[in-house]
Amino acid sequence: MHVKSFKLPGINTFNIRAMAPKPQKSPKGQKKGKKKMKPQLPVAEEEEPMNMESMGHPEIYPLVLTTKTQEIFNCRVEEDMTDEQTYKLIKKEDILADLQNRAAVSDFHPVKKIVREYPGEELLLVYDKDFKYGLNFYLIGTEEGKENFLKTPEVPEEQEEFKEYVQEEVYIYKPPVSKPWISLGSEKEIEEESVQESEKRVTYMISRKRSEFGAPVSFRDQNASSVKDAYIECTSYPDKNYILTQAEKDVSLQVIAEVKDTSTQTKWAFPKNATTQYEPREFSEEEKNVIEESKSFADFFNNVSTSVEIALQQNEILNTFIDDWKNLAEEESTFGDKTDTHLKEFQSFTDLHSTMEKMITCVSWHPTIYGLIVVSVAVRLSYEERVQNSGRLLLQPSLLLFWSFSDPIHPQLMLESPDDIFCFEFCPSDPNIIAGGCINGQIVMWDITAHADRIENIKTGGSRSKKATLKPMFLLEPDSNKETMYIRHCAVSSIENGHRKVITDIHWLPDSFEINRMGAVFENRSGINCQLVTCSADCTICFWDIRPQKPAVTAAAAAAAAAAAAAAAAAATAAATAAGANNTNQQQPAEKKKEENIEIPFDVPSTFLHLDLSWKPLSRIKLSKGDTSLDHCPTKLSLGEDPFLCKIQGTSSIHVLLKDKMLSQIKMLKAAEINPYQNLDLGIANILKPIEDFCTKFFVGTEEGEVIYTDWKMERDSETGRLMAKKPVNLYTVHDGAVHTVQRSPFFNDIILTVGGWNVAIWKEEVMTGPLLQTCCAPKRYTAGHWSLTRPGVFYIGREDGYVDIWDLLEKTHEPAQSQNICITMITYIKPWTFSSKQQFIAIADYYGTLHILEIPWTLSHPSSNEVSSVNYYFEREVRHLEYVQQRKEIREQEKKDMALELVKKKAKVYHKTKEQMEVELKLEYESYLELEKSVLFSLGLGKVSEKMSYLDLH
Repeated sequence: MHVKSFKLPGINTFNIRAMAPKPQKSPKGQKKGKKKMKPQLPVAEEEEPMNMESMGHPEIYPLVLTTKTQEIFNCRVEEDMTDEQTYKLIKKEDILADLQNRAAVSDFHPVKKIVREYPGEELLLVYDKDFKYGLNFYLIGTEEGKENFLKTPEVPEEQEEFKEYVQEEVYIYKPPVSKPWISLGSEKEIEEESVQESEKRVTYMISRKRSEFGAPVSFRDQNASSVKDAYIECTSYPDKNYILTQAEKDVSLQVIAEVKDTSTQTKWAFPKNATTQYEPREFSEEEKNVIEESKSFADFFNNVSTSVEIALQQNEILNTFIDDWKNLAEEESTFGDKTDTHLKEFQSFTDLHSTMEKMITCVSWHPTIYGLIVVSVAVRLSYEERVQNSGRLLLQPSLLLFWSFSDPIHPQLMLESPDDIFCFEFCPSDPNIIAGGCINGQIVMWDITAHADRIENIKTGGSRSKKATLKPMFLLEPDSNKETMYIRHCAVSSIENGHRKVITDIHWLPDSFEINRMGAVFENRSGINCQLVTCSADCTICFWDIRPQKPAVTAAAAAAAAAAAAAAAAAATAAATAAGANNTNQQQPAEKKKEENIEIPFDVPSTFLHLDLSWKPLSRIKLSKGDTSLDHCPTKLSLGEDPFLCKIQGTSSIHVLLKDKMLSQIKMLKAAEINPYQNLDLGIANILKPIEDFCTKFFVGTEEGEVIYTDWKMERDSETGRLMAKKPVNLYTVHDGAVHTVQRSPFFNDIILTVGGWNVAIWKEEVMTGPLLQTCCAPKRYTAGHWSLTRPGVFYIGREDGYVDIWDLLEKTHEPAQSQNICITMITYIKPWTFSSKQQFIAIADYYGTLHILEIPWTLSHPSSNEVSSVNYYFEREVRHLEYVQQRKEIREQEKKDMALELVKKKAKVYHKTKEQMEVELKLEYESYLELEKSVLFSLGLGKVSEKMSYLDLH
């Protein structure tokens, strides 16, 4: 065996054993006692090189050339030797030199004899790419073979393909030739599969008498049951010595319907009243005495008394009926579990049909239909750009889009408006009524009652009557046949009498009260939400009433008006008769024009027709800046909630109660088949009943970052007699930018969250000293915020860089508990929503017009058992801290005043002395002068001797 190591291109070096003929034995005459020398590979010289004589090519000698050899002879694979150049002529002298230098290590060592005996000067080395002869190269050892290889004509590819095709078509049958059997190990498999006896055979011996052999046998019929011993039963029994496991069994079955007839007879027993008197079975006095005096009774008490005492002590220390596992799970899920704290992306909505770049300005979940969300969009242009592109903007409709979880691409409804909507809100009494505020200062009203069935039947995994868990996106198939509907508005406010600039916030007043022009509060006569409040950048806050404002008419005035109308009609008839045909022709177009003016489009409901283009605010408030002529510019406001909701306490949040209340109202309306908004004149005639002790104060956020606590009641100016707004109760400059959010907590009605500029503040109503919490400046400006609906200490804040800061007051109060990136642009609105007790969502809108729906994790949606009381204690502690700070301020101010007064008194103090006091002071001054004189004379040596002695005695 000759082992040669070589390396092929792209393949690691490996060994190939080249079969060579066995070396010839040394001749017999060779001496064995020669000295041992270093091996010079004498055997290799005797080896016969391997050629391809068996394949009909005795002149070809396969070789293995390593990478080193290829570099020496410039025959590197894929560089020197390619598909086009497959051979190379190598000088015989170079090969012999390599054999001499590298000896047995040379790759030409197996063909050394062929090289030496080669008659020519150059040998032909051919690259065997396909390993046709087993190795990567082969050497042609004869001149004739070299000439035949070099002179081989190149056959065109078409002819080669034709030859191959012809050779494939011609089939030559070759009979099989028998070959000797070569075992590859299959007999072992046959032996394993063959059945062999594993146990010894059972041998039975049957014997009978020799005399009975060959006896005649006669068979006859016999009744087996008539004879006692004639019937022999051979029952089967398990044989412990033989166990057979059934591996396969063919069984056929016929399936038929199982039919069973059953009947029952219930016996009805007549009911009877029965009574039973029983008494406990007790021991007699004698038996009690015997048991008490017995030794077993005393031993029992001695053994058990210690255990009973320990158990009683444990019951006093711990409550054994508390479920520790349940409490542990609640605490861990709220505070300890950190694995599920991030908002998870659930779905996103984008209007792909709009040609202009728009942003989302307001978001609201449908109050009763789960999985339906409404957004308002506006063009991303500044005031100057809007003026320049005003003509282009008129061609683009301003819309409110209804999105459903079942179809994230196509809106379900599109509500048209005269201009871009910046805020809107569903009516709490009827969710089919929607009010919105435009950028031009108008209020728009929609009534989608006619399309309520369309949005209620959307496949969102749940219905209004019965909630269910939301299905995944891939299970919801949108209705492709349903086209998006455009719905026109049914009323807009008057341009002349409304706001002058963009409406920044809008709210429905609760249905429990209504106000008049003076701002006084009365009981709601209609029993539904009929009034709105809006704030605008024109520095005004307006209250609106959707009911028709009809002046009261007395009976006498009505009769006089009727008489005047009848007289005017008679005069008009006489004039028309006298005028002739020309006047008649002139009156007909006027009448037609009048009819056309009152004609209602077929697709616009007449619910608020009386308001269209004539709707005026009921009351208007301006927040004056005091002595100056300027006013505050409100951006957001928050009124007091319904007093009934403020008194509700429990684990369920207020928004759930609102939804239940709304659903009950809708069911009542459907049952009665009467829509109160179709007839708003019913309650106007009722007498107004004032509500005493009603809080009319509310919070307002301004464009300058101020938070104002003011009153909506009007008062008359003593000089002019005009109605004017009251001065603000308090004004705080906390935020360093426009206020974007003013919202009351769903758990504490007197706690308000304000977001604006670079910080956040939490306020408590009736606390006039300042905010309970004021955060430090954030790295980016805050643009939106909202309280959590289920956890009282959690709220979400949106930033201009696309991050959402999640604050948890029970975890941290100086910084957000966590921050999460939602998008790459500014967040414009945040609105959470509770689908069920186990699933909550939050809608986050951005500046590029994308609405992101994220699922709120368990830790941010499920409060602990005492979280409400803990947060309430935190707010009360902050109130006490503010009171303490205020007291310290007052004390310090009083101290400063006292010190200033004392200083003034010292400066202005005049001493009034008596004559005796002045004489005593002069005498003391004279005596001190004499002492000074004596000391000076003594120091100069001019004093008398007696004076010197007295001075020394004194000193």
